[in-house]
Amino acid sequence: MRTSSTSTRLLAATALVAALGLTLSACGGGNDDDNKGSGSSPAAPGSLKGQTITYWASNQGTSLEADKTTLTAELNKFTAQSGVKVKLEVIGWADLLNRILAATTSGQGPDVLNIGNTWSASLQATGALMPWDSAAFSTIGGKDRFTAASIASAGAAGKDPAAVPLYSMAYGLYYNKKMFADAGIATPPTTWDELVADGKKLTTGGHYGIAVEGANGAENIHHVFVLAKQRGADWFDASGKPTFTGPQQVAAVKQYVDFIASDKIAAKGDAEYVQNQTITDFATGKAAMMMWQSAAPAIASHGMKPTDYGVVPVPTQTAGATGDAGVTSMVAGINIAIFQSTKHKAAAEAFVKFMTSTDEQKALNGKYGSIPPVVEADSDPAFQTPDLKVLAGVLQKSAAPLPQVANESQFENLVGPAVKSLFADAAAGKAVTDDSVKAALQKAQQQMPAS
Repeated sequence: MRTSSTSTRLLAATALVAALGLTLSACGGGNDDDNKGSGSSPAAPGSLKGQTITYWASNQGTSLEADKTTLTAELNKFTAQSGVKVKLEVIGWADLLNRILAATTSGQGPDVLNIGNTWSASLQATGALMPWDSAAFSTIGGKDRFTAASIASAGAAGKDPAAVPLYSMAYGLYYNKKMFADAGIATPPTTWDELVADGKKLTTGGHYGIAVEGANGAENIHHVFVLAKQRGADWFDASGKPTFTGPQQVAAVKQYVDFIASDKIAAKGDAEYVQNQTITDFATGKAAMMMWQSAAPAIASHGMKPTDYGVVPVPTQTAGATGDAGVTSMVAGINIAIFQSTKHKAAAEAFVKFMTSTDEQKALNGKYGSIPPVVEADSDPAFQTPDLKVLAGVLQKSAAPLPQVANESQFENLVGPAVKSLFADAAAGKAVTDDSVKAALQKAQQQMPAS
């Protein structure tokens, strides 16, 4: 959810972090008794009374203000239990990574923060975040409380996680039941060929088959990752070197941009969508389908009822595909992390323990329509609705984590805007070809730092 100018600032900040090799333990912190190593035992609630910690939360609801209202009610519970006050700031996705990277270079960050789980390995590489070793996990009840998929997206393989799972999500294909019935389509598509064919039937009278968030870099990355994975390709090789210009990667990007370019099943205006306009179009009947993560509360805010739509896994290239060819979503979600430089480490750990407690996981994920990554909370009947059961099944069976490599955030900040520019070309009536896609990806790859 980044503009081009934001992407430039993010790249600069990321490059600075990489170049300086900064860690927050070196540029922040202090000698407070509370600033102990990750193996410290959790402090008794009474000993934390009077402390204040700062929490940067990601935007999960319909607006920043809505999130402030939702979270303040929950944070007040924590304050009542622990005596620790929480200074909350909700940050939009267009600014969050930029703010985090700036904090890693200045040492002036929050005590606790949310990160998109796709950034875990990149931020882990800076040394800015407290590693969650077994001793740290013991302060919040243990690592085995969390689902395997969510832990796999919390940092690079073979290293202690850089964060703790907070909200889990997966992509599904949302479809409007009435629009499908009116078009004579009996069942939702299971392959991309079927989706395009259905989309053409549904594109009529100012309505479109599908809505896409073409100017949203993160959304672009998530979808082209899946489309490449279905072709057996990754965006980095085993050594962490980018492989953006491979034929499968080119085909993946072209397939996605072709929803506007050649298939014409998405509106040209979708090339400018950057902040959840896709949900609005779907919920108001302008588009019959969308690919989205855990969207029920946002859809409901527009007056659309759960019985008006269905959710199924995102299509694959061929019916019944398995393995990489059967991947239908990246492992989506939000992790909660502690800055290494915090002067209130025990209070920060107590806060993470509260946010990942079973009761709080039920409360927060229930309000946001996401899936609790805590196993005990996930089994609650409230998370067994038809849409969440489908998305939970995707997480368990057909989701894969984005590359957990140090340069993942640069991948997002370069390839995401490259796809955005191709969508803009398509909307302007310019031809989008294999050559033009490869050229855009080549330019992105040339700007990647050495692995």
